[in-house]
Amino acid sequence: MSNEKQAASGPDYKPTVFLPRTDFPMRAGLPTQEPKHLARWAEMGLYTKLRDAGKGREKFILHDGPPYANGHLHIGHALNKILKDVIVRSQQMMGKDAHYVPGWDCHGLPIEWKIEEEYRKKGKDKDAVPVVEFRRQCREFAARWLDVQREEFKRLGIEGDWDRPYTTMAYPAEARIVRELHKFVMNGGLYRGAKPVMWSVVEKTALAEAEIEYHDHTSTTIWVRFPVVKTACAALQGAGVVIWTTTPWTMPGNRGVAYGADIDYVVIEVTEVADGGRVKVGDRIAAADVLVADLCAKAGIAAHSVVAQCKGADFAGTILHHPWHGQGYDFDVPMMAGDFVTVDQGTGFVHMAPSHGEDDYYLCVANGIAVPDTVADDGTYLPHVPLFAGQHVYKVAPNVVAALEAAGALMASGSLVHSYPHSWRSKAPLIYRTTPQWFISMDTNDLRAKALKAIDDTRWVPSQGRNRIHSMVESRPDWCVSRQRAWGVPVAVFYHKATGEVLRDQAVCDRIFAAFEVDGADAWYLRPASEFLGDAYNADDYVQVFDILDVWFDSGSTHSFVLEDGPWGLHAPASLYLEGSDQHRGWFHSSLLESCGTRGRAPYEAVLTHGFTLDEQGRKMSKSLGNVVAPQDVVNEYGADILRLWVVSTDYTNDQRIGKEILKQTADMYRRLRNTLRFLLGALDGYDAEREAVAVADMPELERWVLHRLSQLDRLVRQCCHDFDFHTLFAELHTFCAVDLSAFYFDIRKDTLYCAHPDDTDRKATRVVMAALYDCLVKWMAPFICFTTEEAWLSRSPAADSVHLELFPTIPADWTDDALARKWQTIADVRRVVTGALEKARAEKKIGASLQASPRLYAPQSVLEVIAGPDMADICITSGLALVAEDVPEGAFTLSDVASVGVVVDLAEGEKCQRCWKILPDVGTHTHEGVCGRCDDAVTRMGGLA
Repeated sequence: MSNEKQAASGPDYKPTVFLPRTDFPMRAGLPTQEPKHLARWAEMGLYTKLRDAGKGREKFILHDGPPYANGHLHIGHALNKILKDVIVRSQQMMGKDAHYVPGWDCHGLPIEWKIEEEYRKKGKDKDAVPVVEFRRQCREFAARWLDVQREEFKRLGIEGDWDRPYTTMAYPAEARIVRELHKFVMNGGLYRGAKPVMWSVVEKTALAEAEIEYHDHTSTTIWVRFPVVKTACAALQGAGVVIWTTTPWTMPGNRGVAYGADIDYVVIEVTEVADGGRVKVGDRIAAADVLVADLCAKAGIAAHSVVAQCKGADFAGTILHHPWHGQGYDFDVPMMAGDFVTVDQGTGFVHMAPSHGEDDYYLCVANGIAVPDTVADDGTYLPHVPLFAGQHVYKVAPNVVAALEAAGALMASGSLVHSYPHSWRSKAPLIYRTTPQWFISMDTNDLRAKALKAIDDTRWVPSQGRNRIHSMVESRPDWCVSRQRAWGVPVAVFYHKATGEVLRDQAVCDRIFAAFEVDGADAWYLRPASEFLGDAYNADDYVQVFDILDVWFDSGSTHSFVLEDGPWGLHAPASLYLEGSDQHRGWFHSSLLESCGTRGRAPYEAVLTHGFTLDEQGRKMSKSLGNVVAPQDVVNEYGADILRLWVVSTDYTNDQRIGKEILKQTADMYRRLRNTLRFLLGALDGYDAEREAVAVADMPELERWVLHRLSQLDRLVRQCCHDFDFHTLFAELHTFCAVDLSAFYFDIRKDTLYCAHPDDTDRKATRVVMAALYDCLVKWMAPFICFTTEEAWLSRSPAADSVHLELFPTIPADWTDDALARKWQTIADVRRVVTGALEKARAEKKIGASLQASPRLYAPQSVLEVIAGPDMADICITSGLALVAEDVPEGAFTLSDVASVGVVVDLAEGEKCQRCWKILPDVGTHTHEGVCGRCDDAVTRMGGLA
C-alpha cells in the first residue's frame, strides 16, 4: 500500500502533533495597528513610566537640535528623529535613564519669511504693520506648525516629553537667551563693528554661514585697465594695470588694487591688435607673467613685446586712477600688497572694494582707506553713487560694461559659471556688504582657543567630524550675531551715542532679563528704554539696539535653559548632540562657541552626525524632479516601523537613498523579522518555564550553540549601541534571523518541536531556547521596530505594561562556548554540502522532499570525529544519513570551499511515517499503525489516539 493510501485510510495523527499557534498575525497591517499602540502609550503615560523606571540610574541626555516650526516634516526630519529615538530607547534598555525632550526653533527668517509671503499675497506692506503685531503673527504661525509637527513626529513612534517640549519662543527661553547674550556683554566679547558680511538683498539682512548654500551661478567677467598716474617703478609709467573680476557690480566701490609682493609681473607693449580688440598698438599693460598669454587672448592682443620684468614689491607706492575718473570717481586708487593674491586665474591683480569683500576690507582698512557706503539693504545703489544710483546690483552688469567701454577702460568681457553663495531660503545669490553689525570676538577671552580645546575633548562620531569643525573654528572670523529683522530675540543692549561704547552694567542686564521673563522679548518693544536703564543713565544719551539675534545664537543657547535650568531634571553637558553633517557649521558650531564663551567648555560630551537623504538614483529630492519621498506617505502605505527599519538598515554616516524599490526591500526584510517573532510565539504556545526547565549542561549541543550565538549577539548589541552603529547591528540581527534561525535552527528543530513528546528533554530544551530567543530578539529589536515588538510582547503577555519598560536581557556567562561554536561551524559547513546535494537531486527529480533521502556523507575521519554526537540526519532533515570515512567517490556532490567532503544521495528505505513523515524501515511495526518507533512512543505516552 502506498504512503498516500495509508494516509487516506489510516488513523489521523494530527491531534498528536504540536503545530505552532499564535494570535500574532502574519500580515502586520501597520498603518492601522500603529495608531492603536500610540493611543495606548498615551493613555498609560509611557514616558512618565520610563522616567519612574529610570530613577537612580545613570542619566543619558540626548539634547534635541530644534527644527524650524514652519511646515510639514520631510524625510530628513524623519531620519533624524527616528535615529534619535533608536538611540534613546537603546540607552534606556541598556540600563540608563535616557531622557528625550523635543524642541523647536521658533524665531528667525524661515518663519518671518512665511508671514511676509502671506502679506505679499494680500498686497500688505510689512513695514506698515506694528512690529509687535507682526511678531504676534509670527508666534501664532510657529505655534500652529509646532502642533502639526509634534503629531507627525509622534506618528513615527518617537517617544519623548511631548507635553512639555522646549521652544525658543517661550518667555523663559527668550529671557535666558538674552541673559546668555549679556554674559558676552559683561565679559567684553560682544562689540559693534562695520565689516563685510554675507547679505541677502531679498531678505534685507545679514546671513550666517549656516544659512548659506552654494549653487552654480553665471557671472559676467570683465578685464579692466586702471591707468597709472604716479609710480616709482619706471616701467609702469604711462602703463595700465589690468584687473579681472566676476563681480562688475563692485566697480563703483573700488578703492584700490592689490598685487602679490613675490609674484613675477611683466609690462608688455602691444605691437599688433586682432579684429575686435579694444586696445591700441603702443598701449602698455601690466599683468602677471604666467597670465599674460591668457590676457592677450581675451583682449585681442595679437602680438606684443615685453618692456620690463619686475616683482610685485616694485609696485609699492603706485597710484592709479579709477576707470571713471572725471565722472564722480575722482580719487586716488593706491596699489597695495596682498598675501591673498594668486596667479590661478585673472591677471595677478585684484581690485579692492572694501564694502564688498573680506580681503578687500581688511587690506584697505590696514592702509587707511575709508570704506564707502555704496549699496542699500535692498541691493540698489545709494543716491550718492555716480552713474548707477538706484540701479540694482543683480541687473547692473550690462551698464557697468557699457560705462567701462565708454571710458576706454574695458579690455574684455565674458561669462563664467561657478559655485556662488545663495540664501538657502530665498535661493537668491548673495553679496558681501559692509554694514554696522554686532559681533562676538573669537579672540577676546580666548574664545577660539577654548573652542579648539573643547573640540579635542569631545567624542565625534564619525571621527572625521572633529577635523571638519576644527578647521572651521580655527579659521573662522568673529561671529556676526545681529540680523536686520523683526522676529526673534533682540540684541537687547544699549550703546552711548557719543562714544559708541556698549553699556556694560549688570543691573541693567538684570532688569532686561526680569522684563523678558514676564513679557518675553516683546518687552523690548513695549517698555520704555528708561525702565531698563534705571536712574543711573539718561535714555537720551543711549541708542537702544533693535537688531535681532542670529537664530543660531538662540539654538546655541538652548543648553542653558533646557539642560541646566529647565523643569525636566536634565544635566549639562549633554551626553549627545545629533544632527546632519551640515551642523558642523550650524548648531554644533554655535552651541560650541556660546558655551565656550560663557562656560569655557562644550555643551556636549559627544556629537554624532548623519548624512543627507537622496533618491534611489542618488539625486537630491525636489518637487521638479518628482522624486520627493514624504514620510507621511511612507507611513500611510507601509507603516512607521518600515521607515524606522530603513533608518537603521542604512549607513547613516554617509548620504542615504530611499525610494519605492528600497522601501519594498525594507518591507521584505521586515517580514523576515516579523515571521521570526511569529514562529517563536507559535512555538511557545502554552510554554511553562518552570515545568519545561532544562539546565544548559543538559541541553543538546544544537541548543547550546544557539545560546552561544545569543551571547555573541549580546556583546554586539551592547557595543553597537555604545558606538551608535545600528547599521551593523541590524545587519547582524537580520542575518541571525534569516540564516541562523529560519534556515538552520528552526528548520532543524521543527521535527522535535512538532513530533517529540512534551516531556522529552530535547523538546523542552528547544522550547527553553526559543523562549530565550524570543526574549532577546523582542527586546533587542524594540528600539528599531517599536510598534511590532510591542504587538509581539502583548501577544504573549497581554497584561504586561510595555516591552519598552524592559531592559536588554542579561546573558549568563555559561552560554558562551567558543569550542562548541567552532565544532558547529564545521557541522554547518558539512550540512551545506548535504543540502546542496539534495537540491541537485530534487532538480533531477530523484527526490521530492528531503525526507525521501538517506545520503552517504564521505569525509576524512578527522572531520567525522569533529561532527560526531548530533544526529546528522536530523541536522540535514533527511530520514537517514550514513557517515563514510573514505575518499570522496567520483560523481559525488562537493563544494569547493568545503574540502574533502562529498555526498551521494540515496533514497531512504522503508515506509513514510504518517506522523513525522520520515521514511524508515520500522514504520508499521509498532502498536500504532503507520508510525515510526519515536512517534509510536510519543502517541502511547500521550494516551493513544482519542
